[in-house]
Amino acid sequence: MAADWQRILTEGHAPLVRARRAFRLVPSAPRCKMCNSPFGGVGGRAFAVAGFRSSRKNPALCTRCCDGLPAGGAEVDVAVLFADVRGSTSMGEHLAPVDLAARLNRLYAAATATLIAHDAVIDKLIGDEVMAFFVAGVAGPDYRRRAVEAGVGLLRAVGYGGEGGPWIELGAAVQAGVAYVGNVGDAVMDFTALGDPVNVAARMQQEAAGGELLVGDGVADDLLAGRPARTLQLRGREQPVGVRVLAVG
Repeated sequence: MAADWQRILTEGHAPLVRARRAFRLVPSAPRCKMCNSPFGGVGGRAFAVAGFRSSRKNPALCTRCCDGLPAGGAEVDVAVLFADVRGSTSMGEHLAPVDLAARLNRLYAAATATLIAHDAVIDKLIGDEVMAFFVAGVAGPDYRRRAVEAGVGLLRAVGYGGEGGPWIELGAAVQAGVAYVGNVGDAVMDFTALGDPVNVAARMQQEAAGGELLVGDGVADDLLAGRPARTLQLRGREQPVGVRVLAVG
């Protein structure tokens, strides 16, 4: 089974990749993490008739992907993107709950559109945080570069670099390395990535200011040549982490 996962995640699964590119054009969110089939709206109702319903075992995957993918997972190189709202506590204090929900829903919509366009696997849209990962079998051989481009795209999608400025303060980070990717869990599964690059990316984004994308050394050095360098001493980690700073604005 691990060999099957290795092949899907690194070499790609042609029908899945074709489906992702076609399905992302059909509204609306939420969507299957793997094939992008919509669960919501008119598109979701139409796709449900064809068997693309949200799975009971893993609500983030459609029944076809959940049942069609092998059990377990594999260790592969991934690029991980985390983004987090800056000042969310203050925002919650000054906005009515309905307005806060509207602001976060707008963020989720912007993040979903941007990440799907960059062939990400959207792992989490929860609270004030976004997590996605990129593997060669889905995003192509330039998956690390795609992760960086998606991070920039996400910051631009919330207004950084635009005339009016950001409508929500967001910082982001990208790290890459070997992680375990696959279905985790028993009665209820989650298709996710686990491991050091995930943990490091999560810690890195806590150090990013609004409008900043921090990219770990070695992730996409050719793309970030000449960008300012920074060394981070991350909580819970002995060795410092070198990053390049890409400020959008």
